[in-house]
Amino acid sequence: MTETNRIEYKRELSDGLEKEVIAFLNYREGGIIYIGIDKEGNTYGLADADGDQLKIKDRLKNNIRPSALGLFDIVSEEREGKNIVKIIVASGPEKPYYLKKYGMSEKGCFIRLGSAAEPMRQKMIDELFAKRTRNSISKIKASRQDLSFSQLKIYYEESGHKLGKAFAKNLELLTEDGAFNYAGYLLADKNNTSIKVAKYSGKTRTDLIESNEYGHECLVKATKQVIDKIAVENRTNTKITAKERQQANLWNPIALREAIINAFVHNDYTNEITPKFEIFSDRIEITSSGGLPEGLSEQEFFEGFSVPRNKELMRILKDLELVEQLGSGIPRILEHYGKESFKFSDNFLRMTFTAKKTAVEEGGQIGGVMGGQKGGVIGGAIGGVIDSSEALTKRQKEVLKLIAANTSITYNEIAEALSINESAVGKHITAIKNKGFLVRQGETRGYWEINLDEN
Repeated sequence: MTETNRIEYKRELSDGLEKEVIAFLNYREGGIIYIGIDKEGNTYGLADADGDQLKIKDRLKNNIRPSALGLFDIVSEEREGKNIVKIIVASGPEKPYYLKKYGMSEKGCFIRLGSAAEPMRQKMIDELFAKRTRNSISKIKASRQDLSFSQLKIYYEESGHKLGKAFAKNLELLTEDGAFNYAGYLLADKNNTSIKVAKYSGKTRTDLIESNEYGHECLVKATKQVIDKIAVENRTNTKITAKERQQANLWNPIALREAIINAFVHNDYTNEITPKFEIFSDRIEITSSGGLPEGLSEQEFFEGFSVPRNKELMRILKDLELVEQLGSGIPRILEHYGKESFKFSDNFLRMTFTAKKTAVEEGGQIGGVMGGQKGGVIGGAIGGVIDSSEALTKRQKEVLKLIAANTSITYNEIAEALSINESAVGKHITAIKNKGFLVRQGETRGYWEINLDEN
């Protein structure tokens, strides 16, 4: 494969890397840079891919302005038995980006033209600067400055990271004059941000039967609470036939999780409107504020081109492994739902997923009992026993929650949902079974049973 307007090859890590990244940041579609592959597409590999990753992150953090943190993703890949590095670069919302040492000049600004990074003319620099998005959550000063971040620190520690004294600056939670910005406000232990999950008995909003309010706390915690709540609602319907027992969730759990996280990370918080989650008898609707990011078409949106609206939130959710790679969310949703599930307006984006319908054709009593038991298990597991268990590790709890939400889930689906490989899933499941929480019923077409009686 040759270089294109969105793909750049480099045989080794060289001095021109920042120039290529800046060109993609200033390009409306972003792009991908492969280190360890020459211009003809031949794979040479890297002797120290892990070390090169650290060097790349440090260089892009310190040599590019405005900050590009949250706008690039660095991953290791193996090709033809050799290690290479892949840099995914999103289109930045604060164009023009430039080399720190040369400033906002023709010598410091670049843009992608064809398969090359070319210097940007001064007229284009001035035009882009005039359009630069200034009303972002990083530039809005928080309405209160007595903020604490105990919850955020706990989440980072659980993910194997530790936040030092300068975390607010390093995570870009401060304005240029050193005050907490709106991103910091959203991630603080206490705020006035309310997230609602509503449930209706029918297909309209006339009969509200349940309203749950999350928020007023760290946005990461609220995100996890909404994911868990909707996982409970995503019950497994059971169909008993003469030959076999069939199960299906109301909605695909992987696509549903991606949609929830997408609503949180791409929501426009500058107008103080939060994402909304509504469950109907025949569908679920997830609505976020802001519509499409400026300069991104619907086609580009569906193709996975990433223009993060809130790069600070994107970076933190990536650190905490809630987000996988830049631009991966929408394509993963489209694997299970069509483009018609998305509705765009000037101010909002709504995702609507129709519920699957399954009926108990034979063995109605058995199906009813199973359905009732399953609902109890899911609710109890997620709400109580799993989270409170000291016998399970954090990752084992996550695996068990996914199984509780879908007892016919596959190793591959668990691996995709948690961004780990299938062999790791197998090790976690073996450990969970050995601790007595999990029993397998049947072989290939079987299902999992969660054992809470002894635990």
